[in-house]
Amino acid sequence: MELAYIPSPSRGVIHLGPIPLRGYAFCIIIGVFVAVWLGNKRWIARGGRAGTVADIAVWAVPFGLLGGRLYHVITDYELYFSAGRDWVDAFKIWEGGLGIWGAIALGAVGAWIGCRRRGIPLPAYADAIAPGIALAQAIGRWGNWFNQELYGRETDLPWALHITSSTDGRVPGYYHPTFLYESLWCIGVALLVIWADRRFKLGHGRAFALYVAAYCVGRFWIEYLRVDDAHHILGMRLNNWTAIVVFLLAVAYIVISAKKRPGREEIVEPLADGPDGPDGETEKSEDTEGAEEKAEDADSAEGVELTKDEAAEEAKDEAESAKKS
Repeated sequence: MELAYIPSPSRGVIHLGPIPLRGYAFCIIIGVFVAVWLGNKRWIARGGRAGTVADIAVWAVPFGLLGGRLYHVITDYELYFSAGRDWVDAFKIWEGGLGIWGAIALGAVGAWIGCRRRGIPLPAYADAIAPGIALAQAIGRWGNWFNQELYGRETDLPWALHITSSTDGRVPGYYHPTFLYESLWCIGVALLVIWADRRFKLGHGRAFALYVAAYCVGRFWIEYLRVDDAHHILGMRLNNWTAIVVFLLAVAYIVISAKKRPGREEIVEPLADGPDGPDGETEKSEDTEGAEEKAEDADSAEGVELTKDEAAEEAKDEAESAKKS
């Protein structure tokens, strides 16, 4: 007897006239907004300007989407370039298929470009945005639920995911909801980074590295549950190996960075809290401008007085000369 299960949506897209509204896309968009919102709050708390995170995200998000799609297409190329497949489908990002590894890697390139244009250190920006990225992933995973994809092994647990679609080789049944596991794990990662950042004052990219390491731990065991087709190396899925390598790199970065650059950046955005404006030009208050004008007037008056004194002195000298002659 089926006591409980997580139902799958009957469809992942609703048509508003000719316009398709896709659940997968909505999850990605909402996740981006949450990441920017939280990143902005953390950036301001670190001493940065409001709006800087969003400005840099204009570079990071498109690069991230491109990187995520490239990683997926490259690692699952047979879905698009094997016999009977249409390579045009590789561009249909709305149908699902974003690899977080590629999204973070190429998204970092976009963030670096945005940071460089504003004279901001990338590690400081990464620390501010790290928990938001984790929450964006948590929200984005629900896009897989709309598409009935990336589920795990069969199970009779009361929170099993009921798959009803039989397209693309799916077999209707009850499976581990790995999308939900990863979503909850990412929320936990976000809370961990926020707590650790407050407790230990992480800086120079270490908060971001902590997010990466913690995510890799969860991704490893969640990936182990998945049953979708994947490339295997020495008996393990490719993403398991990726998680191991990235985890080790993140931990190494935390250790080395803590030794070489302990503490946290005192200034994350040049001129953010100083008297200088956003364009690098000094902004003067009305009181300052008034004081400068008074000083200039005083200098002018002093100059006039000096001129009068000099004229009187010259007249006196001429009078004495005339008497002598």
